Amino acid sequence: MEVEVKLRLLTAAAHLRLTTLLTPYHLKTLHQRNTFFDTPKNDLSLRRAVLRLRFLQNAAVSAASPSPPRCIVSLKAKPTLANGISRVEEDEEEIEYWIGKECVESPAKLSDIGSRVLKRVKEEYGFNDFLGFVCLGGFENVRNVYEWRGVKLEVDETKYDFGNCYEIECETEEPERVKTMIEEFLTEEKIEFSNSDMTKFAVFRSGKLP
Repeated sequence: MEVEVKLRLLTAAAHLRLTTLLTPYHLKTLHQRNTFFDTPKNDLSLRRAVLRLRFLQNAAVSAASPSPPRCIVSLKAKPTLANGISRVEEDEEEIEYWIGKECVESPAKLSDIGSRVLKRVKEEYGFNDFLGFVCLGGFENVRNVYEWRGVKLEVDETKYDFGNCYEIECETEEPERVKTMIEEFLTEEKIEFSNSDMTKFAVFRSGKLP
């Protein structure tokens, strides 16, 4: 079970002010491309599950020695998001980057890559008349990661086809305490925020900004 604090930054200016204030605590910047899959009948979505390939690269590494791009396949299930605290069952596995790219071009290949996560998807969701997978599309995300007051903050700029959103995420075993700490900091610094009430995937599927 992954438990995260999720707070939405209401404006691009709020995102810029926060990332500027957090500069001394910066660890890395990740460029992510999130691509989602389902069956033609939306079997996963109808059962509150999300299948994702995430392509990412660490932009903090010097140009002379770039980090290799990575691909991670993940299954998220039974999500809840209330009062800015997210809880979701998550299983993930790294696969070869080039294999992931091939699966985006030909989603049918997802069934044949020998992934533990993909095997679990097919076994646990017991599809009737399984017709393979289709690609739903996705979005870009720029994630700045900070080590701040004993927690790891992830500040996201998510780029959808229909606009940008800004969000703070923090995975923690003490969500109420950490949420209060972050909220007090944002309030002191006059940074506009609210509880996130939709996941990034839900925003993507809605086709409009929250």
